Amino acid sequence: MNKYLILAFCGFSLQLNAQTKRVSFQPQKKGKQVDIMVDGKFFSSFMYPDSLEKPILYPINTASGLTLTRGFPLNTRDQERTDHPHHVGLWLNYESVNGLDFWNNSYNIPKEKKNKYGWIRSVKVTALKPGPQKGELSYTANWERQDRQVLLKEQTSFIFSGTDHTRTIDRITTLTAVKDTVKFKDVKDGMIAVRVTKELEMPSNQTTEFIDSYGNRTKVSASGNGANGNYLTSAGKKGNDAWGTRANWCLLEGVKEQQKVAIAIIDHPKNPGYPTYWHARDYGLFAANPMGQQVFSNGKESLNLSLAPGESITFRYRVLVSSDETPGADVLNDQASAFSKNFNQK
Repeated sequence: MNKYLILAFCGFSLQLNAQTKRVSFQPQKKGKQVDIMVDGKFFSSFMYPDSLEKPILYPINTASGLTLTRGFPLNTRDQERTDHPHHVGLWLNYESVNGLDFWNNSYNIPKEKKNKYGWIRSVKVTALKPGPQKGELSYTANWERQDRQVLLKEQTSFIFSGTDHTRTIDRITTLTAVKDTVKFKDVKDGMIAVRVTKELEMPSNQTTEFIDSYGNRTKVSASGNGANGNYLTSAGKKGNDAWGTRANWCLLEGVKEQQKVAIAIIDHPKNPGYPTYWHARDYGLFAANPMGQQVFSNGKESLNLSLAPGESITFRYRVLVSSDETPGADVLNDQASAFSKNFNQK
C-alpha cells in the first residue's frame, strides 16, 4: 500500500505513516489573541487587535519550529522586505467589495483616504474546541465601511491538525450580505493569502513597482537575502509561470536554516471559480484568488460575483505546512482529493 495514501477522517486528513497530535488553545489575557498549540508546541496565533484592519493567523510555524511568515510589520527582521504593510501573516479579504478596498488597507493609508477602504472588525471568538487529533477555532466578524455600516457578516472556522512533520489549517469562511446587494468586482488582489519569510521568496534581480486601485505606489526591491523559493502548481506550472494560472493546488517550497520547508494552499471544488487562479508573486505574496478572473484571463473570462441581501457564499481552503521534507505532487493530489470530500454541506 502506498505510504502516502490519504484517509479522510473526522473532517481532516492524515497520512497512514503519521500520527496526529493534540491541538490546544491558549487565549491571551492581554490583547485580542488566541495561541494555537500542536503537541504542546506553538504553531500560530489568531490575532484580531483593533490596530489591524483584518483578523490574521500570525506567525505560521513548522512542526520543527521554523517561522514561514514574514515578520514585518509586526516584528521586523534583518534583511527582510518592508513593502506592502497590509501583507500580514495569513488572512482572507478582497480588493473590491462594493467599491471598497479591503485588501490594501493598513496603517499606511492616510486618514483622508481611509473612506475608500474597508475594515474587517467586531471580531468575536465563538468557539474553541481542543482535541487529541484536531482543534477548532470559530469566530464571527463584520466587513464594514469606515462609518461602520456592515456590508457582510463573516463566519469562519479553522480546523487545525498536525503530525511530526506537518501542520494543517482548514479554513471555512461564509460571507453573508446584510442590507445591500454586495458586488465583488473582478480584480487582482484577493482572497486567501500568506506573506512568507524571505527564504521562500524567489530569487530576483529586479525592482518592481505596484499600484493599488487608488493610485498608491509600492516599490519592491530586488532580493539579495537568501531567497530560494519556488512555486509548483497541480497543472505543472513552476516559478513565475504559476502566477495568473488555474490549478487546484499550489506549493511554495524552499530551504530555511538548512531545512526543507514548504507551504501549500489547496482549493475546494465547492468554491466559486474552481479551480482558482493563483496570485503567486516572486517577492513572497502567495495567494489564491478565484474572483479575479477578468484580470488573470486578460478579459476572456469574468465572474463579478454578487450577493443579494441575505444571500451567502462559502470559501473553503486547506493550508499544509511541511518541514524536513517537501510533499510531492502525489501527496498533494491525495490531500486535495481528501479535502474535496470534506465540508460539502453548503
